[in-house]
Amino acid sequence: MMPHFHTTRQGIVFNAYIQPRAKTNDIAGLRQEALKIRLTAPPADGEANRACLKFLAKALGVAKSDLEIVSGASGRNKKILVRIPDDNSRRQTVAGIKKRIEKLADKKGS
Repeated sequence: MMPHFHTTRQGIVFNAYIQPRAKTNDIAGLRQEALKIRLTAPPADGEANRACLKFLAKALGVAKSDLEIVSGASGRNKKILVRIPDDNSRRQTVAGIKKRIEKLADKKGS
């Protein structure tokens, strides 16, 4: 099973499942079609959301400002947008980001 993606005008949207208050920040594989992300941050005052974006930016090699939680900000199930500029290399960049997300999901298995 692979994470669910869809491409929009702005970039790629994928599903994530967040587990706050974990021992470490890491990827725990997949939970259904969502990338399971463990975070040490608590789920209060948006701390887990900020930690999630910071962790994913580093893991995907993108700027934190290129990531946005487009739905699920107050829950564990989130849809995350990775913004990709609409230029000549867009298709290649989309494929590269998808591969990075799939590699993160495969890192721990399901």
